[in-house]
Amino acid sequence: MNHHLLIIDDDERLCAMLQQYLGDAGYRVEARHTIASGLQALKQEDFDALVLDLMLPDGDGLDACRQLRAFSAIPVLMLTARGEAMDRILGLEMGADDYLPKPFEPRELLARLKAILRRGRPGDGDVLRFGRLEIARDARRVRIDGEARELTSYQFDLLLALAERPGRVMSREQLLDAVKGEPLEAFDRSIDVHISRIRAAIEDDPKRPRRILTLRGAGYVFTRSQDEPEQSA
Repeated sequence: MNHHLLIIDDDERLCAMLQQYLGDAGYRVEARHTIASGLQALKQEDFDALVLDLMLPDGDGLDACRQLRAFSAIPVLMLTARGEAMDRILGLEMGADDYLPKPFEPRELLARLKAILRRGRPGDGDVLRFGRLEIARDARRVRIDGEARELTSYQFDLLLALAERPGRVMSREQLLDAVKGEPLEAFDRSIDVHISRIRAAIEDDPKRPRRILTLRGAGYVFTRSQDEPEQSA
Protein backbone atom coordinates (compact mmCIF):
# COMPACT_ATOMS: atom_id res chain seq x y z
CA MET A 1 0.00 0.00 0.00
CA ASN A 2 1.37 3.42 -1.00
CA HIS A 3 0.91 5.23 2.31
CA HIS A 4 0.62 9.01 2.27
CA LEU A 5 2.72 10.68 4.98
CA LEU A 6 2.99 14.26 6.21
CA ILE A 7 6.04 15.74 7.96
CA ILE A 8 5.69 18.98 9.93
CA ASP A 9 9.22 20.20 10.73
CA ASP A 10 10.94 23.54 10.13
CA ASP A 11 14.25 21.85 9.28
CA GLU A 12 13.98 21.89 5.50
CA ARG A 13 17.14 19.81 4.98
CA LEU A 14 15.81 17.10 7.30
CA CYS A 15 12.46 17.14 5.51
CA ALA A 16 14.15 16.79 2.13
CA MET A 17 16.27 13.89 3.37
CA LEU A 18 13.24 12.10 4.84
CA GLN A 19 11.19 12.69 1.71
CA GLN A 20 13.94 11.04 -0.32
CA TYR A 21 14.48 8.17 2.13
CA LEU A 22 10.82 7.41 2.73
CA GLY A 23 10.04 7.92 -0.94
CA ASP A 24 12.62 5.28 -1.82
CA ALA A 25 10.85 2.99 0.68
CA GLY A 26 7.61 3.37 -1.27
CA TYR A 27 5.81 6.14 0.61
CA ARG A 28 4.29 9.34 -0.71
CA VAL A 29 5.65 12.10 1.49
CA GLU A 30 4.76 15.77 1.83
CA ALA A 31 6.36 18.31 4.14
CA ARG A 32 5.15 21.49 5.81
CA HIS A 33 7.30 23.78 7.94
CA THR A 34 4.76 25.44 10.26
CA ILE A 35 1.89 24.26 12.44
CA ALA A 36 -0.60 26.41 10.54
CA SER A 37 0.31 25.04 7.11
CA GLY A 38 0.53 21.48 8.45
CA LEU A 39 -2.90 21.50 10.08
CA GLN A 40 -4.37 23.06 6.96
CA ALA A 41 -2.90 20.25 4.84
CA LEU A 42 -4.35 17.66 7.22
CA LYS A 43 -7.81 19.20 6.85
CA GLN A 44 -7.58 19.26 3.06
CA GLU A 45 -5.90 15.93 2.26
CA ASP A 46 -6.04 12.33 3.43
CA PHE A 47 -2.81 11.24 5.14
CA ASP A 48 -2.05 7.90 6.78
CA ALA A 49 0.44 9.13 9.39
CA LEU A 50 2.04 12.34 10.65
CA VAL A 51 5.64 13.01 11.70
CA LEU A 52 5.46 16.08 13.95
CA ASP A 53 8.36 18.07 15.39
CA LEU A 54 8.05 19.27 18.97
CA MET A 55 9.57 22.72 18.35
CA LEU A 56 8.16 24.76 15.47
CA PRO A 57 8.46 28.45 14.54
CA ASP A 58 4.79 29.25 15.10
CA GLY A 59 4.19 27.21 18.23
CA ASP A 60 4.65 24.00 20.16
CA GLY A 61 4.14 20.56 18.65
CA LEU A 62 2.28 19.53 21.79
CA ASP A 63 -0.34 22.21 21.18
CA ALA A 64 -0.45 21.23 17.51
CA CYS A 65 -1.15 17.63 18.51
CA ARG A 66 -3.95 18.77 20.82
CA GLN A 67 -5.51 20.83 18.01
CA LEU A 68 -5.16 17.89 15.61
CA ARG A 69 -7.01 15.52 17.91
CA ALA A 70 -10.05 17.81 17.74
CA PHE A 71 -10.64 16.72 14.14
CA SER A 72 -8.43 13.72 13.31
CA ALA A 73 -7.31 10.39 14.78
CA ILE A 74 -4.35 10.07 12.40
CA PRO A 75 -1.35 8.25 13.95
CA VAL A 76 1.31 10.73 15.12
CA LEU A 77 5.04 10.14 15.53
CA MET A 78 6.47 13.06 17.48
CA LEU A 79 10.08 14.22 17.12
CA THR A 80 11.84 15.86 20.05
CA ALA A 81 15.34 17.32 20.09
CA ARG A 82 15.39 17.65 23.86
CA GLY A 83 14.82 13.98 24.58
CA GLU A 84 13.43 14.69 28.05
CA ALA A 85 11.10 12.07 29.56
CA MET A 86 8.59 14.80 30.43
CA ASP A 87 8.40 15.89 26.79
CA ARG A 88 7.66 12.32 25.77
CA ILE A 89 5.01 11.92 28.44
CA LEU A 90 3.35 15.21 27.51
CA GLY A 91 3.39 14.19 23.86
CA LEU A 92 1.62 10.94 24.68
CA GLU A 93 -0.91 12.76 26.84
CA MET A 94 -1.66 15.22 24.02
CA GLY A 95 -2.42 12.37 21.63
CA ALA A 96 0.86 11.26 20.04
CA ASP A 97 1.17 7.53 19.33
CA ASP A 98 4.94 7.34 19.58
CA TYR A 99 8.01 9.57 19.96
CA LEU A 100 11.53 9.64 18.51
CA PRO A 101 14.36 11.72 20.00
CA LYS A 102 16.63 13.68 17.65
CA PRO A 103 19.10 12.91 16.23
CA PHE A 104 17.82 9.61 14.88
CA GLU A 105 18.60 7.05 12.22
CA PRO A 106 16.17 7.16 9.26
CA ARG A 107 15.88 3.38 9.55
CA GLU A 108 14.49 3.75 13.07
CA LEU A 109 11.96 6.34 11.97
CA LEU A 110 10.87 4.01 9.16
CA ALA A 111 10.50 1.11 11.60
CA ARG A 112 8.35 3.19 13.93
CA LEU A 113 6.18 4.42 11.07
CA LYS A 114 5.66 0.85 9.90
CA ALA A 115 4.59 -0.11 13.42
CA ILE A 116 1.92 2.58 13.74
CA LEU A 117 0.72 2.03 10.17
CA ARG A 118 0.26 -1.70 10.83
CA ARG A 119 -2.64 -0.79 13.09
CA GLY A 120 -4.64 0.04 10.00
CA ARG A 121 -7.45 2.40 9.17
CA PRO A 122 -11.15 2.39 10.09
CA GLY A 123 -13.46 -0.13 8.47
CA ASP A 124 -16.35 -2.46 9.32
CA GLY A 125 -16.04 -5.37 11.70
CA ASP A 126 -17.18 -7.11 14.86
CA VAL A 127 -17.85 -5.39 18.15
CA LEU A 128 -17.05 -6.20 21.78
CA ARG A 129 -19.68 -5.03 24.27
CA PHE A 130 -19.29 -4.77 28.02
CA GLY A 131 -22.34 -3.08 29.49
CA ARG A 132 -22.21 0.56 28.38
CA LEU A 133 -18.82 0.09 26.71
CA GLU A 134 -18.61 -0.81 23.02
CA ILE A 135 -15.35 -1.56 21.22
CA ALA A 136 -15.53 -1.96 17.42
CA ARG A 137 -12.46 -3.94 16.40
CA ASP A 138 -12.10 -3.13 12.70
CA ALA A 139 -13.74 0.28 12.86
CA ARG A 140 -11.31 1.05 15.70
CA ARG A 141 -14.03 2.93 17.54
CA VAL A 142 -14.89 3.13 21.22
CA ARG A 143 -18.27 4.25 22.55
CA ILE A 144 -19.86 4.70 25.96
CA ASP A 145 -23.67 4.72 25.84
CA GLY A 146 -23.36 5.28 22.09
CA GLU A 147 -21.11 8.33 22.49
CA ALA A 148 -17.74 8.12 20.73
CA ARG A 149 -14.63 8.42 22.90
CA GLU A 150 -11.34 9.60 21.41
CA LEU A 151 -8.26 7.39 21.71
CA THR A 152 -5.03 7.34 19.75
CA SER A 153 -4.32 4.34 17.57
CA TYR A 154 -1.89 2.93 20.14
CA GLN A 155 -4.33 3.48 23.01
CA PHE A 156 -7.07 1.67 21.08
CA ASP A 157 -4.75 -1.30 20.58
CA LEU A 158 -3.93 -1.40 24.30
CA LEU A 159 -7.61 -1.29 25.27
CA LEU A 160 -8.45 -4.01 22.76
CA ALA A 161 -5.60 -6.22 23.98
CA LEU A 162 -6.97 -5.99 27.53
CA ALA A 163 -10.66 -6.26 26.59
CA GLU A 164 -10.06 -9.40 24.52
CA ARG A 165 -8.62 -11.03 27.66
CA PRO A 166 -11.01 -9.99 30.46
CA GLY A 167 -9.90 -11.14 33.88
CA ARG A 168 -6.34 -11.87 32.74
CA VAL A 169 -3.51 -9.89 34.29
CA MET A 170 -1.17 -8.53 31.61
CA SER A 171 2.28 -7.16 32.37
CA ARG A 172 3.69 -4.19 30.47
CA GLU A 173 5.88 -6.58 28.50
CA GLN A 174 2.88 -8.72 27.54
CA LEU A 175 0.95 -5.64 26.46
CA LEU A 176 3.86 -4.44 24.34
CA ASP A 177 4.01 -7.85 22.71
CA ALA A 178 0.23 -8.01 22.19
CA VAL A 179 0.15 -4.70 20.32
CA LYS A 180 3.50 -5.26 18.60
CA GLY A 181 4.81 -2.34 20.57
CA GLU A 182 8.50 -2.56 19.76
CA PRO A 183 8.80 1.23 19.19
CA LEU A 184 8.05 1.86 22.86
CA GLU A 185 10.30 -0.80 24.38
CA ALA A 186 12.94 1.76 25.32
CA PHE A 187 10.37 3.67 27.34
CA ASP A 188 7.88 1.03 28.41
CA ARG A 189 6.68 3.12 31.35
CA SER A 190 4.82 5.12 28.70
CA ILE A 191 2.29 2.27 28.88
CA ASP A 192 1.19 3.83 32.18
CA VAL A 193 0.55 7.17 30.46
CA HIS A 194 -1.52 5.49 27.76
CA ILE A 195 -3.54 3.51 30.33
CA SER A 196 -4.24 6.77 32.18
CA ARG A 197 -5.59 8.30 28.97
CA ILE A 198 -7.73 5.25 28.27
CA ARG A 199 -9.20 5.45 31.76
CA ALA A 200 -9.98 9.12 31.24
CA ALA A 201 -11.92 8.15 28.12
CA ILE A 202 -13.90 5.14 29.38
CA GLU A 203 -14.12 5.27 33.17
CA ASP A 204 -16.83 7.16 35.06
CA ASP A 205 -14.18 8.12 37.63
CA PRO A 206 -10.64 7.67 36.22
CA LYS A 207 -9.20 8.07 39.73
CA ARG A 208 -11.27 5.07 40.87
CA PRO A 209 -11.22 2.85 37.79
CA ARG A 210 -13.54 -0.13 37.57
CA ARG A 211 -12.74 -1.35 34.04
CA ILE A 212 -8.95 -1.34 33.93
CA LEU A 213 -7.37 -2.15 37.28
CA THR A 214 -3.71 -1.94 38.29
CA LEU A 215 -2.17 -4.88 40.10
CA ARG A 216 0.96 -3.47 41.68
CA GLY A 217 4.06 -5.27 40.48
CA ALA A 218 2.06 -7.41 38.05
CA GLY A 219 0.39 -5.22 35.43
CA TYR A 220 -3.16 -4.42 34.36
CA VAL A 221 -6.42 -6.34 34.11
CA PHE A 222 -9.67 -5.58 32.30
CA THR A 223 -12.73 -6.46 34.38
CA ARG A 224 -16.40 -7.00 33.70
CA SER A 225 -19.22 -7.71 36.10
CA GLN A 226 -20.91 -11.09 36.15
CA ASP A 227 -24.17 -9.65 34.79
CA GLU A 228 -22.60 -8.32 31.58
CA PRO A 229 -21.22 -11.24 29.56
CA GLU A 230 -19.03 -10.37 26.62
CA GLN A 231 -20.96 -10.04 23.38
CA SER A 232 -19.36 -9.92 19.95
CA ALA A 233 -21.49 -8.90 16.99
